[in-house]
Amino acid sequence: MPVSDYQLIESWKQVLTLSKLQPGQTVTVLTSTATHPQTLSCALIATQSMGAIVNRLDLPPVNAEKAFSRDSLAYLGTTPLTGNKAAIAALKESDLVLDLMTLLFSHEQHDILKSGTKILLAVEPPEVLARLVPTEADRTRVLAAAKLITAARRMTVTSPGGTELSCPMGDFPAIAEYGFVDEPGRWDHWPSGFALTFPNDRQTTGVIVIDKGDILLPQKHYVSEPIRLTIEDGYATKIEGGIDAALLRDYMETFNDPEGYAISHIGWGLQPRARWSTLGLYDREATIGMDARAFEGNFLFSLGPNNEGGGDRTTTCHIDIPLRNCTVRLDDKVVVQDGRVVDFRA
Repeated sequence: MPVSDYQLIESWKQVLTLSKLQPGQTVTVLTSTATHPQTLSCALIATQSMGAIVNRLDLPPVNAEKAFSRDSLAYLGTTPLTGNKAAIAALKESDLVLDLMTLLFSHEQHDILKSGTKILLAVEPPEVLARLVPTEADRTRVLAAAKLITAARRMTVTSPGGTELSCPMGDFPAIAEYGFVDEPGRWDHWPSGFALTFPNDRQTTGVIVIDKGDILLPQKHYVSEPIRLTIEDGYATKIEGGIDAALLRDYMETFNDPEGYAISHIGWGLQPRARWSTLGLYDREATIGMDARAFEGNFLFSLGPNNEGGGDRTTTCHIDIPLRNCTVRLDDKVVVQDGRVVDFRA
């Protein structure tokens, strides 16, 4: 259903309050041609009504001649900020940046965050934003999961379809995404709700079976037949199966980059209001699939870069893959059992 401006403005106010926006602080709204006009207009009203000093920075899109999809996460190359010193300076001088454009996996984003500026990404359709407004309870739950990740040294994943994966951990920090930015220098994504980390580089081994009904992103495609990934020394060395496997192989070959086959982040979904089935209700270009990434009990892994976690691997190829029905263990502790989150509260 469409969202009224009033409801979306109230949703923005809730997120901005959780993000500790104060009167007199500077907010810069970062936009581009794909920015949803209602999301933008309501963000401008909400920030001004809360007493912020508000700017809008609109930048032209890039990478059209290289990307094979209109999805903002389909090609992680240069951004509109690359080489744009004036724009970067303006964002560094802001207390809060509302990213309605998508800066993920960019050097510029890291540089801005180091200045203490907070960045909140919000690019899903207004009705998704309104349905998945974050809460303090989301933060509590995700931080508890991140604490478990921090204490563990190995994540293992199994599934009825044949997944047998071993991921040594500890070289990279745990990351908690709960949908708002309540500390200086914090990045988050509204909507979200999951905990993740990056496995030790070149150490993950085993087999991942992307089973029927699992999802490929940015393809936004429910797999119709299993895809079998062989993981050796942290890289997918074989992609086997039928037509879905062939489509995945062909897509990845377009990047011509062996680093695109590396295991990137690993973790699990913790958002009970996100649904596995929602992706099937949207046109592919209307959403980036945050329901699929965040739905409770998925095992979410990706292929591609690890620089978001502090590593040095960069690549323009990034594929997120949420799996259902998996059992996830941290050392000997089960945190997801057959696709259901285990209550790990003390």
